[in-house]
Amino acid sequence: MSRTYKAVGINLKGMPLGESDRLLTILTPEFGLIRAVAPGARKHKSSLGGRSGLFVVNELLIAKGRSLDKITQAQSLESYPGLGQHLGKLTASQYLAELVLLQALGDQPQRELYELFNAHLGRLEQAASNEAIMAHLTHAVFHLLALAGLAPQVHRCCTSQDPIVPDFQTPHWQVEFDVAAGGAIAIASQQTQPTQDKLKYRGGDRQPISAQPEPSVGILNSPPAVKSPQRSQVTREPAARKSAYSTRLDATELDILQRLAYPELPIIQEVLSSSAPMGIERWLRLEHILRQYAQYHFDRSLRAAALIESCFLPLPTSITRDNATV
Repeated sequence: MSRTYKAVGINLKGMPLGESDRLLTILTPEFGLIRAVAPGARKHKSSLGGRSGLFVVNELLIAKGRSLDKITQAQSLESYPGLGQHLGKLTASQYLAELVLLQALGDQPQRELYELFNAHLGRLEQAASNEAIMAHLTHAVFHLLALAGLAPQVHRCCTSQDPIVPDFQTPHWQVEFDVAAGGAIAIASQQTQPTQDKLKYRGGDRQPISAQPEPSVGILNSPPAVKSPQRSQVTREPAARKSAYSTRLDATELDILQRLAYPELPIIQEVLSSSAPMGIERWLRLEHILRQYAQYHFDRSLRAAALIESCFLPLPTSITRDNATV
């Protein structure tokens, strides 16, 4: 058996090792998640220095070792320099990398995960505003959950399995989103299937989602199918008391969550070009809901995600200290 092998991979994580080495965690389409040492990568003018950076895609020649493999050659194929030039983009990318690390497997091909992650990094890098960054991040989180078989159920009620269609005409229309139950739950006191004349979205009509086939999720021509999490198989009344993992969504928020299941996200262009933009606060709220959902079902916290609000919420216009405004 050969003691060396070739792989193409993207660096998800790096940490110092010894005096000058760096230990990299790399996602490859051929072998899944691998950990390998980049010898001398922390030395000045090392040929592996730039190639061991975060989110750099390399063609690698790797030598097998007793405990850790060692990178002997690396040729950069792609990188995302725009991510490191914007704190919000970098934080969002690290957030996605943590999600990838939670679901990636070693010694198994991970081509779908590899291509999905790279595609969403490219979208984040090209995002032109904070609102677009948050929209693309929320879209990416939903897709990664779907690929892991944990997509929240948002097209049908988790308890009755009846279709749920956002009603934009009924004032204060809402659904419950229960993390533990696995997604949306219709509120019994409301009509959950409005008539055709009620289905309006902002300035114009649109097809009700219940009339469309429930989408598959992915970036490829043959995307992975959406699977509901096992924990969603619960039985309780729609009007049952709210749990600590439950919140309410209005029609616009549910509509966006339903659209996140599609490969592209045209709602970003719709919202950004609208005369009454949705605002970054609503994207932050939807991201936070999906974050809670991911942390609950993976049973892990996402450290980079905790910095999202500080990157995107506006700072106060004045700072008060010792009763003086500065």
